[in-house]
Amino acid sequence: MSAKSNIGLVGLATMGANLARNIANKGFHISVFNRTTEKTEKFIQDFGKESGGKLHGSKTLKEFIASLEAPRKIILLVKAGQPVDDMIAELSPLLDKNDIIIDCGNSHFKDTERRQNALASQGLNFIGCGISGGEEGALHGPSLMPGGSKAAWEKIRPIFEKVAAKDFAGKPCVIHIGDLGSGHFVKMVHNGIEYAIMQILAESYDILKNIGKFTNPELSKIFAGYNKNSNLKSFLIEITTKIFNKKEDGKFIIDYIKDAAGQKGTGKWTTEIAHDLGVYSPTINVAVDARIVSGDTKVREMSQGMLKQNITAKKITISGKKNLIKQVENALELATILCYEQGISLISKTSKEFDWKLNLAEITRIWQGGCIIRSSYLKDLTTALNPANEKAAMSAFQKIMKTLNGDKQKSWRKLMSLAMESGIPTPAFYACLGYFDSYAKARLPQNLIQAQRDFFGAHGYERTDKEGSFHTEW
Repeated sequence: MSAKSNIGLVGLATMGANLARNIANKGFHISVFNRTTEKTEKFIQDFGKESGGKLHGSKTLKEFIASLEAPRKIILLVKAGQPVDDMIAELSPLLDKNDIIIDCGNSHFKDTERRQNALASQGLNFIGCGISGGEEGALHGPSLMPGGSKAAWEKIRPIFEKVAAKDFAGKPCVIHIGDLGSGHFVKMVHNGIEYAIMQILAESYDILKNIGKFTNPELSKIFAGYNKNSNLKSFLIEITTKIFNKKEDGKFIIDYIKDAAGQKGTGKWTTEIAHDLGVYSPTINVAVDARIVSGDTKVREMSQGMLKQNITAKKITISGKKNLIKQVENALELATILCYEQGISLISKTSKEFDWKLNLAEITRIWQGGCIIRSSYLKDLTTALNPANEKAAMSAFQKIMKTLNGDKQKSWRKLMSLAMESGIPTPAFYACLGYFDSYAKARLPQNLIQAQRDFFGAHGYERTDKEGSFHTEW
């Protein structure tokens, strides 16, 4: 290779390999390195021609570093945690001042800040970049959420804007999120919203399958119908319709998948920071809990021998089935809106707490394409969050409020009663409804909790009729 590469990438697992191909296919020369040389060689062999000679493999880190133009720009797509620190430790002595390391893994935002501070003392730049879209997104256009040095961002901007997915207006789904670990933080909350929406979709499936008795092909058609709803049309519902129809050896795969959901930690991190900052995000919390209980298979198996649901199975008529489909659609629509709201509230509170000055409208805009939670609803949400056009923002906000406050809410409440009577656990749906009711109700019962705390601990309380702090000898 005569000319030096525009950028480098370390880590050729599926995400890294696909992102490297994406970068090369967009016209940039990219050098790649993997600890296993055979993997690098096979990657170049498989995809070198596809890239038009823009993919370049390196056998050693020194060779890799030497192949990059200055300032060097290096993407890391290695396993989060210690492997990131290990790779930084190997790379940093080989780099020059102002070179840039970009961690595109699912790192905790506080780890990103620690790494930025450490590398800054060496004159090196570090960007923590959230990336969403899975392996297909990495190849064809992900949503990218870089945070850190603005000057370093400008150096990688031409590449990242070409590589990113496009929003509804054709703009790149990437912006400089903000300072320090804000990029990885926003990706973390994105994943928290993802957990919540996936859980309400799973609960919808449970209701339709076990109350409505719908077959898998029928479920596919039902969810395809939901995907025509402007507030529900989304990547997650789109793939759900495909999942119900997929067969292997004549059997529907969905019926043979164990009901133990995995997780990689980002949902848990979201609940932790929400609790730390006092942000109410119940649906994200129970979505994490639901994965935990699903994985507790031994205890669930033992419990089924001891716990008996005292319910009466209800027969459902054809008209009842049609009504159930609509009730689930209404519940899904309102709950989905509230899942986004909880995530945005957390980002807003954290931005103020850390003085990040995050642009909520731009964050939701870059979620319109490429990422897992992309949906048509994000168009209205982005407009509602944009202070630059006050009239359009108010109109979009009123549209969202009209949806939440309308007759669909009654349908949702009836569905929750039916699910409870039928023994179908719907913790995420209940959490969304509790979120709505907690903010809609003028007075909450926590006045009793304050009285109890004062009774046993003399913690004191405030009153509604006079200023100050009070204590009663109960």
